[in-house]
Amino acid sequence: MSFVIQIRQRARGNATRGMVAWALVMTVVMCAWEVSPAWDGRAVVGGAVATALFGAYLGWQRRAAAVFVAPLVSWGVAWLPLWISAVVRHGFVKGVFVGFFLVTVGWLLVGAMEFATLGAAALAVRSFRGGGPRDLEPDVVVFGPDERF
Repeated sequence: MSFVIQIRQRARGNATRGMVAWALVMTVVMCAWEVSPAWDGRAVVGGAVATALFGAYLGWQRRAAAVFVAPLVSWGVAWLPLWISAVVRHGFVKGVFVGFFLVTVGWLLVGAMEFATLGAAALAVRSFRGGGPRDLEPDVVVFGPDERF
């Protein structure tokens, strides 16, 4: 008695390189926001645009599930540079405490906004793009005990 199950994959490509590039861009944006008060508005707009573009990329590649991991990757890349930026701007003692606040409490807000923006863009592009062409073969092929393959 033998049987074979074949499951077709639908994902189109890997999102890892794009996610790392987006996390690096977000790190630069957040450090610029922290170091220079004159960059506040430009940094927020730049971060929102970068996040929306990455969300659109995830939706186009049918990788919307990466929206759940992307803010954590961004936090992992940005926490040390953001803390150093706080120390540069506020001095060592105050910067350590401000940086700690930014990488903990502040990150909850930043991560929530990233998640919402990534999710909205990914779902919008994915619904615009559609499911794609369907093959005539079924998604799962099961060969029973009386069938030969």
